[in-house]
Amino acid sequence: MKNNPDNTPPVCSYEGSDYQARFWDAANRRYEDAVETVALQKLFSKGGRLLLELGAGAGRLTERYQNWDRIVLLDYSRTQLLQARERLGDSDQYVYVAADIYKLPFVSGLFDGATMIRTLHHMSDPVQTLQSVRRVMAEGGQFLLEFANKRNIKSILRWRLHRQDWNPFSPEQVEFVKLNYNFHPKTIAKTLQETNFETIKQLGVSFFRADWFKNHIPHERLVRWDSRLQNTSPLKDYTPSIFTLNRALGTSPTPQPGLFFSCPVCGQALPETKATQTCPNCAHEWQYNEGIYEFRIHPES
Repeated sequence: MKNNPDNTPPVCSYEGSDYQARFWDAANRRYEDAVETVALQKLFSKGGRLLLELGAGAGRLTERYQNWDRIVLLDYSRTQLLQARERLGDSDQYVYVAADIYKLPFVSGLFDGATMIRTLHHMSDPVQTLQSVRRVMAEGGQFLLEFANKRNIKSILRWRLHRQDWNPFSPEQVEFVKLNYNFHPKTIAKTLQETNFETIKQLGVSFFRADWFKNHIPHERLVRWDSRLQNTSPLKDYTPSIFTLNRALGTSPTPQPGLFFSCPVCGQALPETKATQTCPNCAHEWQYNEGIYEFRIHPES
């Protein structure tokens, strides 16, 4: 956890972590990876000009976002972005940015698409999170959001059997591990509405997220079953993971040509240049090193 002294919410940092190798590559999560890809194909195949991938990590999903001219991979961890750069390489299609989601370092209205998968569950303030995302999106932009659902079948059964204290039907978020949150679907729906997003479609994902299923039923069959159930009501409201496709409502400013970044300290608009630059307003220096733009206000030492 990274504590910020300027009263912004704390950040869950994967700096120095082997998350990709340990959680995905070496673990039994081929099923979860496959069904998330199915959901992406169903909800997010349109493509566009400029996509912001929030919580991109090591770039596990980046190549699955088809038909986008450019993709900005944003994560708080430099080491995760270095792994993504090693995976994807250097090209004009990919931009690597180390930054805090609460203080996104981009000019307003820049992106016509954004995704946030397996990331909101680390955000203690979802309202501030989604406000920040909406600010940098163009009017009508598409936003794919995944969140961890506290009202899933497993948690309901555990609560009924008195094996967990928190109520899966109550609206507040629950922090089951430090900076790891589950949310109620109705609360997320309300938060999206309050932050000027309109939900277009919702899918339930990972119906069979349990070792017994993965160990006893062939992988291809599990993925096929999950795909068929993802849009089935009311079952889709009780999965551990929920994907929502949303549209940015209201007006958004049109960025001036040549301006891309925004100083997270003072808000001064800055150009996209593959070099370290100093903010002309507050004189803060923002590093560019190893192909990664550094816009963390309080980076790890």
